[in-house]
Amino acid sequence: MKGLKTFYICSECEYKTAKWMGKCPSCGAWNAFVEDVQEVAPAASSPKRVSMIPSIGDNHAVGFTELEIPDYMRRSTGLNELDRVLGGGLVHGSVVLLSGEPGIGKSTLLMQICDALGESRRVLYISGEESGGQLKLRAKRLGVVGNSLFILTETSIENILKESDKIKPDVMIVDSIQTIYSSTVNSTPGSVTQVKETALSFINKAKAEGISVIMVGHVNKEGSIAGPKVLEHMVDAVLYFEGERQQSYRIIRAIKNRYGSTNEIGVFEMTDKGLLEVDNPSKMLLAGRPKNISGNCAVCTMEGTRPLIAEIQALVTPTAFPAPRRTTNGIDYNRMCLIIAVLEKRLGLKFYQNDVYLNVIGGLHLDEPASDVSVAMALISSLTDRIIPDDLIAVGELGLAGECRAVSNIEQRVKEAARLGFKHAIVPYRNVEKRKIEVEGINIIPIRGIYEVLNMMKAEKE
Repeated sequence: MKGLKTFYICSECEYKTAKWMGKCPSCGAWNAFVEDVQEVAPAASSPKRVSMIPSIGDNHAVGFTELEIPDYMRRSTGLNELDRVLGGGLVHGSVVLLSGEPGIGKSTLLMQICDALGESRRVLYISGEESGGQLKLRAKRLGVVGNSLFILTETSIENILKESDKIKPDVMIVDSIQTIYSSTVNSTPGSVTQVKETALSFINKAKAEGISVIMVGHVNKEGSIAGPKVLEHMVDAVLYFEGERQQSYRIIRAIKNRYGSTNEIGVFEMTDKGLLEVDNPSKMLLAGRPKNISGNCAVCTMEGTRPLIAEIQALVTPTAFPAPRRTTNGIDYNRMCLIIAVLEKRLGLKFYQNDVYLNVIGGLHLDEPASDVSVAMALISSLTDRIIPDDLIAVGELGLAGECRAVSNIEQRVKEAARLGFKHAIVPYRNVEKRKIEVEGINIIPIRGIYEVLNMMKAEKE
């Protein structure tokens, strides 16, 4: 078609080139170029730039002391776990991007919160992937009444905005942003330009009229959100819906949140009636824990303000190959290699003759170094076949010299362990050096380094 030209745009930095390249010369990303068809505009006509913050009249500089802190009104979504991740609820006029693997339960979650939001607010559900009958069938299965819920099956951004002006909703749900297109942009839906322009239209609508917008974003094969990377910078909050489709548990994690913490997580269980909140994730993660088995140790990790007790399992077995295997699930691979190196150097243990497999039960990913001592104990237990007591929990960070360093929120961790029936807690000596920790029903065992852990396990076996 005349006036159309094919470009290749980097999905990471939006660098544009006329031919495909394996590596972006601007940001250095590999295999990030996607094909896009755009209309070549005359040089005299420049596109109109749209700001994400609506301008009313002339803007003038304001003194910093004259500024006021806005009172952001929050509304509960009806799911306490989701409210926790959002920072207390859905903020008036905010834009939230929800992403996750296909079939993980994003549409189910959104349909469930429509019922709670519809009790006092008008909700417009925009579906570009499913028909109204499919949405009605899901709502019936989930028990959603939808008195103030309006369904719009449309993919044109112009028609969506016109319908929104008629309904005047308080909340808009877009499922998904990759299916929405603008007729002013000559490229296919889901392309970098289309996603950027349509998302910008929804953001302008939200900021100008105070509408809360929740957009669903697809993920690519690398696990990141499809489309331009700038999309995550444009919105107010980015939530990732995690979990294995073979398992029933799901975790919502905030990657970005302008109105709350990014450390909180929400835990759900997928059932035939929809997503159910898990009020006690620690009990869920410890369900089915084996008894009197080597290579098993519990750890208490902090996810925001919530302490979670996870189960770490290690399997160390003689290798049949010249180079032993190292496999991790739920723990950073480089962190595991560091801990193994410390155990080999400081304790003289021979891991280089064995394959090492490390796993965190429940699909949880442990990011903080407070799990180092627990990982080390699980590895030592599996290598030496010494059983760690089932009522013992270990918390602490390991240094390269084998020392055990202090961690934060130690009292919360110990109290959570005592609540779930643990009788002994190994903690860093620095945490109890200045302030003694006293929790009823649990014995505090302070350690200075990994040497004391090995001696303790030797005494336990004897």
